Formats: sequence, C-alpha cells, structure tokens
Amino acid sequence: MSSATLPSDIADRLKRDENGLVAAIIQQHDTDEVLMLGWMDDEALARTLTEGRVTFWSRSRAEYWRKGDTSGHEQHVRSVAIDCDGDALLVRVEQIGAACHTGNRTCFFTDLSVTEPSVTEPSA
Repeated sequence: MSSATLPSDIADRLKRDENGLVAAIIQQHDTDEVLMLGWMDDEALARTLTEGRVTFWSRSRAEYWRKGDTSGHEQHVRSVAIDCDGDALLVRVEQIGAACHTGNRTCFFTDLSVTEPSVTEPSA
C-alpha cells in the first residue's frame, strides 16, 4: 500500500489521542449492526477514504492493516462520518464474512448484565 495524505480540512477537524489515533466505529450499512472498533491515524483514514476498503493502525503490531487482506473478511466502505467532537469516526461498510478475529460476525457478542437501580417511592 502506498502512503496516502489526508486532506487538511478533514485532518484539522480530528482530535487524536496521545498516540495520534482516533477511534473508528465500524457499522454494517444496511442493518446498523455495530461490528467492531478499530483505530486510525491520518494515513489509515486517508487510505480508507480513497481505496474503498477499511484500513486501521494496529496498536499491537505497530503497522497498517487493511481488514480482510489475510482473512478474506473484507470491509467495503459505504460512508464515513466524523462525530461532533472530532474524536470518533463512524465507518459504514458492507461486511464480507466475520468482523471479529474470533470468527463472530461482530466483536460485540458478550452481553453484560445490567442491574436496574431501585426506585424509592416519594413519601407522602
């Protein structure tokens, strides 16, 4: 993959963490299913916007990786939006195969139990 440059009007809106990264929420474009969360720097976002496939910065491997190049589970970009604070991206995709490295369709397959707070009736 070649180096890509992010246009300054987009780069200026991003609020990156201390490592120069912004969170990218990946969502199935036609069902709104949340698939995964990845991290992008300016080059990963530029590649994603220009190549039509999602590219992330791997924090554990310290390298770029385009989703699906080794697994075949590709993410084809349908749209990209930036949130109001500039610290998160929403990437809507056509997911081919599993999004999660575990083989699950989504990385969000473990539900946590939520306890509702007790409601105290007002005294009369």
